[in-house]
Amino acid sequence: MATIVIMPKQGQSVESCILTEMKKKKGDAVAVGEILFSYETDKASFEESAQVAGTVLDVFFSEGDEIPVLTNVMIIGNPGEDISFARNDADRVPRNCDEQGAPSADREESRIAPQVPDDDSSANSPNAAGSGKVSPRARALAGKNAIAAGTLAGSGPDGRVIERDVKAAISANPRTTPLAKAVIRETAATIPATGSGLAGTVRGADLETRNPVYTSDSEIKPLTNIRKLIAKAMHASLQNSAQLTHHLGADARNVTALRKKIKKAVADGYPTDITLNDMVCFAVVRALKKFPQANAHFLGDSVRLFSKIHLGLAVDTERGLMVPTVKNADDLTVDGLSNQLREVAGACRKGGIAPDLLVPEAASFTVSNLGNYGVEMFTPIINLPQVAILGVNTVTPRPKDLGDGVYGFVPYMGLSLTYDHRAIDGGEATRFLKQIATEIENIEIKL
Repeated sequence: MATIVIMPKQGQSVESCILTEMKKKKGDAVAVGEILFSYETDKASFEESAQVAGTVLDVFFSEGDEIPVLTNVMIIGNPGEDISFARNDADRVPRNCDEQGAPSADREESRIAPQVPDDDSSANSPNAAGSGKVSPRARALAGKNAIAAGTLAGSGPDGRVIERDVKAAISANPRTTPLAKAVIRETAATIPATGSGLAGTVRGADLETRNPVYTSDSEIKPLTNIRKLIAKAMHASLQNSAQLTHHLGADARNVTALRKKIKKAVADGYPTDITLNDMVCFAVVRALKKFPQANAHFLGDSVRLFSKIHLGLAVDTERGLMVPTVKNADDLTVDGLSNQLREVAGACRKGGIAPDLLVPEAASFTVSNLGNYGVEMFTPIINLPQVAILGVNTVTPRPKDLGDGVYGFVPYMGLSLTYDHRAIDGGEATRFLKQIATEIENIEIKL
């Protein structure tokens, strides 16, 4: 019997995944263990391998589609097998496929467009241009396909533009890529009779916009899925919280000396290469134990205080910024914390991090370190609903009173604490930041 391949569920918080690359197409032979397709959640990439051998009898989605988890993606079996059972559930068929479940010519995200019935109550709804009447269904379809519904001749009652009129306009126009549609919607570009893409498909580069500034020395690129999510989260953070940043320097003579000792110890066989960032994170954990109000989530009219410390670490990857969480960081030694931080950072860069460790709710506090890039001061943005985030800056020499009227330059590590003023007062935040500096200055590691 044929075997259905579904979109796996990666973590409790994941509801859908993006199909990034289809490795096998209809009719291809498949061996056990071969990669069928690759997909990504909001912040991690995965590959799905074949559990059975056979032939790909059908594929229900195309690259770029957003697929609900546990949905049928393809079916594997022997040629000639009945596969109608794979499509018996209407919810299993993507809306941008035909009635047989095969991908249609237009692969746009029709799942997103609202499907509103053409009822008489909407008969008087004017279209965007105000020159006629357009049904809600027709307006949604026209918007998705960058069609000016107001310019169409309506075949509905009283000349109203209905869905079939929009479909006719779509058929009359050349096929357009998703990017071209976005350009048309944004710039009101004129659609050429034919494009330079496959089978005359109109591409973004084929369009002549009304503003000539954008025609010769620029291009429009759609945001990746992860960049859209990052942009949404950062905007929501600044829009929905009262953020304030305090800056402070920590005497880094102790940690820089320890780092030199650790490098030598590692060369002599010590198993853990503890970095400056590891020491800072360890100091943050110790400070959070003394300031539990910073180890919290702000919930609007209440605050969730955590008894354990779940430390988030901002990690720069090729796909974008990720913030994995080390659970129960307060139970770890500095060696254990170093190993855990290295493990989650590596998993992020390889695309194998568990999605549940990436959601903002997983961490109770976050550290973002830009010191390796030479950044001397920055303002980190809180990973809501957390109440604070620590930015770690580079180490720079600063003058200091060494006693007896003697001044000298010593290395200082810049620390930038952004906190939600709704949850923490300024004095409390300052004392917490000072405690972090104190923990850094007095950290001890036995090698």
